[in-house]
Amino acid sequence: MPQLVCGNERVNVDEDGYLINADNWNENVAQALADQEGIGELTPEQMGVLKFMRTYYANYQSFPILGSVCRHVHQPRECVNEEFIDPLKAWKIAGRPEPVDEVVSYLKRPV
Repeated sequence: MPQLVCGNERVNVDEDGYLINADNWNENVAQALADQEGIGELTPEQMGVLKFMRTYYANYQSFPILGSVCRHVHQPRECVNEEFIDPLKAWKIAGRPEPVDEVVSYLKRPV
C-alpha cells in the first residue's frame, strides 16, 4: 500500500493518492497532499476551504456545491477554483474519499 510521508508521520493512501483513513488527516497531512498535487504552501484561506469540505462530507457524505463552500468560509464565490484551480484537488487534499463518477463528470463539464 502506498504511503505519504508527512514529516515524521506516514499515512496510507490509495493508488490515486487519496487517504485510506480520513482520521489520519491533519494540517501536516494536508500540506503533504498539497505538495503531492503541486499546490505548494497552503494559505489560511485554502485551509478554510479544506476544513469546510471535511465538515460537509462528515455531515452529508457528499461533495458540497462549490458556491456554498465559498459562502460558508466567507470568500468570493469562485474561491475553490481560484484557490486550488481544480476542486477535485481540494477534495483530495481535504482527505476525503475519491468522488464517484457523477461528481467527477459534473465538475469537469464545460461551463
